[in-house]
This record gives sequence, structure tokens and C-alpha cells, in this order.
Amino acid sequence: MVVPVFRASVASFHPLFDSLCTRLSTNSSLPKNSRLLPFASSELNPVQSRPELSFCVGTHLIPHPNKVERGGEDAFFVSCYNGGVIAVADGVSGWAEQNVDPSLFSRELMANASYFVEDVEVNYDPQILIQKAHAATSSVGSATVIVAMLERNGILKVASVGDCGLRIIRKGQIIFSSSPQEHYFDCPYQLSSEAVGQTYLDAMVTTVELIEGDTIVMGSDGLFDNVFDHEVVSMTTRFIDVSEAGIS
Repeated sequence: MVVPVFRASVASFHPLFDSLCTRLSTNSSLPKNSRLLPFASSELNPVQSRPELSFCVGTHLIPHPNKVERGGEDAFFVSCYNGGVIAVADGVSGWAEQNVDPSLFSRELMANASYFVEDVEVNYDPQILIQKAHAATSSVGSATVIVAMLERNGILKVASVGDCGLRIIRKGQIIFSSSPQEHYFDCPYQLSSEAVGQTYLDAMVTTVELIEGDTIVMGSDGLFDNVFDHEVVSMTTRFIDVSEAGIS
């Protein structure tokens, strides 16, 4: 599973068993490109009277004990494009019963999302990024997914299909929680290689305005099913350097 934790700070991804830690900052300087990296941030300049925000990212990955040999079934990517992009995909393990590696779909989906993140047709829209990445994925399987894109003015745009989640923590309090999408218990919405799956049109889309010092925790259901929100808050507020804030 993947769990990114993001901290927003003006002046300037961790599966429970994977995790990213990110701090938002302004005036950070990194090349404007998209890479499959555990760490990335963005080059920013002030807009009007408000400093711009960017992600400062750290990651932590601990695969499920039964999936260590495969490196887990989830995937993520971090991009420093614009204000920053973070995404998590959770491969649906049920495919293993059909002798299909569940990690192949999620990894290809994230690789395609990374490829299309700067595409003009995407227009910095996480829902359209999900559409293009899904359409380009040829692996058999399915995955839940969440994508968050930070505008340089501090607006975070989020699109998700299924039960990957996101929490925004401000001054020790959770101010925003995404909601899981499920057909019924243990059967989340999912993007699939099969026609019966969901599409980008089923994505839950929202926007949140971030400020300096906000922390974003993003991850698969493996995180939020096993770690209570108050434990997530306690762990993330314990560290100044988000790259050290792993949840285990």
C-alpha cells in the first residue's frame, strides 16, 4: 500500500505499508519535470501578495509481509510539475487468484499518469489525468487510485476512484478527509482492464485551499484501515522533517 504524507509550508508521499511524506514550501527550486521519484518539489514565485506553495516530499514503503517478495502491489508517483502532483494506486489483490500479478496494473497506471501529467489535454486536471492514464494502461488487472494536483496559488485539486484516501492536517487537526467509494464492503470502485470497472467519470472530485504548514497524508486503504486518524496526526506532528515521518 502507499502512503504519502505532505506538509505545506509557505516561504517557501506511505502505503501503510508504503508511504510518502511531503512538506509544502515556497521558493523551493527543482527542475520542472515529472519523475517516478520518492522525492520532488517545485520551483515557485510569489503570486500577487500571496507566496506560492509547493510540495516537499519524502516516502516510506513497507509491503505487506505476504507480498514482500513482489515489492507489494501498489504504486505511486510524485511530480514537481507546476505546484506538484502526487498519486497513489492500489492494485486489487483478487487478481492473484487468476494468476495475474496485481502490481502490474497499478504500476503501469502510475507510469502512464507520470507520462501524461504535463499533457496539454490534461490541462492540470486530476480527473482527466486519470482518464488518459487508464486508457493507456494495457496490463490485465484493476486498481483504486487517487491523484492530487497543487496549483501554485495553494489550491489542491483531488480526484479519486475507490478507497485510496487523503487527510489534510492543520495545526494538529484533520480539516479534510476524502470519502471512500464502495459497491459494498471490501469491494471498492476501481479502474480495471475489464469493461465492468469504473472510469474517470466515476471519480470523486474536490478542491481544498492549503496554507503554510498543512500536512497531507495520502495512501491506500491499507493505511487508513489499520491506523486511526488520531494516530496519523500524532505520528506526523511528531516530526519537523516530513521525510522522517513514516507510519509503521
